[in-house]
Amino acid sequence: MFTGLIDAIGTIVSVRVTAAGRELTIESTYGDLVAGESVAVNGACLTVREPAVKTFTVAAVSSTLPRTTIGEWRTGTRVNLERAVRADARLGGHIVQGHVDAVGDVTAREQAGDALLLNVALPAELIELVVPLGSITIDGVSLTVNDLPAADTVQLSVVDFTRHHTTLGDLQPGARVHVEADVIAKYVRRMLQPYRSGAVIT
Repeated sequence: MFTGLIDAIGTIVSVRVTAAGRELTIESTYGDLVAGESVAVNGACLTVREPAVKTFTVAAVSSTLPRTTIGEWRTGTRVNLERAVRADARLGGHIVQGHVDAVGDVTAREQAGDALLLNVALPAELIELVVPLGSITIDGVSLTVNDLPAADTVQLSVVDFTRHHTTLGDLQPGARVHVEADVIAKYVRRMLQPYRSGAVIT
């Protein structure tokens, strides 16, 4: 489990296709990773295969690639990193599983005072899980929903600290981002499904 609070920005230094999947070596400030540890890379939970002093290697399997942008990453791509949260740590963001639900499209970028406003278009199955001032994860970053300006769009307010300590400040219209909806909203939708489909009569 993660919290969506990014603790490092990594840079991809090599990309290979192997029997394990699309294998990525990432340069980072992490120096004590161990094999088998989970790291969220732009919000996608990946397992460390080969830890080193300044790099670590992970692999994205074939089932992960269609629902993420990992297949588009190249040498030099910058990625948000977060190590799995400890049970005794503060939950400063929200509950993030590291399971990318879909890829969203950045449609607008605007500076509003000290905040960067980003509009992201979401698939219909995700937009119903979003509420104003609720939580959402974009490229691994825990964010608060600022507004719902259109039926398929979420607006996010990125504060100055987050802008400079994650890759979100680099996003421009046309960028594709990983989206994870709030897990609590997913459970609520699942519990309500029988009533919405008419399978349960009260």
